[in-house]
Amino acid sequence: MNWTWFHKLGSPKWFYQISSRWLPWLAVAAVLLISTGLVWGLAFAPADYQQGNSFRIIYIHVPAAMLAQSCYIMLAVAGVVGLVWKMKLADVALQCAAPIGAWMTFIALLTGAIWGKPTWGTWWVWDARLTSMLILLFLYFGIIALGQSISNRDSSAKACAVLAIVGVINIPIIKYSVEWWNSLHQVATFKLTERPAMPAEMWMPLLVMVLGFYCFFACVLMVRMRLEVLKRESRSSWVQAEVKNAVEQQS
Repeated sequence: MNWTWFHKLGSPKWFYQISSRWLPWLAVAAVLLISTGLVWGLAFAPADYQQGNSFRIIYIHVPAAMLAQSCYIMLAVAGVVGLVWKMKLADVALQCAAPIGAWMTFIALLTGAIWGKPTWGTWWVWDARLTSMLILLFLYFGIIALGQSISNRDSSAKACAVLAIVGVINIPIIKYSVEWWNSLHQVATFKLTERPAMPAEMWMPLLVMVLGFYCFFACVLMVRMRLEVLKRESRSSWVQAEVKNAVEQQS
């Protein structure tokens, strides 16, 4: 089997060049999907028969919660790739994705609290799902802190990779917490094995929002990674050539 494509993924130069082609498309897709999903979900989707219009926060809460968990899984995969194959780009992806995942986790917790007040009558309960999501936020903070506190880049990369891999055990706890323990939190909105419980006019804008959030994540991650690659490879000949071309185009 030819693994050339896999090793090419770890090339900072290849990533920088190919990401410049993907970024405009991802940015346009993110703007179109998120704006369409918001208008569709907030203005045209019918109100829930039990929760009324308060359920509409689902169009922010669910995509943020899904992205927060998916982002951490990506961190763990990047950690494995960095430890096993020593790819520099894996650590770049891990370091750049962690703050985005932390923000998504914070948004999920905040919108969940806003949603919980009219639904449960309280902003916060030490529910299994909520508590495990809070632990996820602390894991993100831990990775960010490790990356910034260890000056040696190789040691920092290894420490962050190990924490990301160990912490991934929290993801199945988040996912199955409503089934393993008594929980106030509702079951998953989307399941691959079952039809959505809500009508199509309610879950279709939610699906659009989820896709928009993932496009937004990919776009922001690429921008952050491109800047980090330029910083780390500043002395490389290809970076100097890129800077020279950019200056010539502006002049």
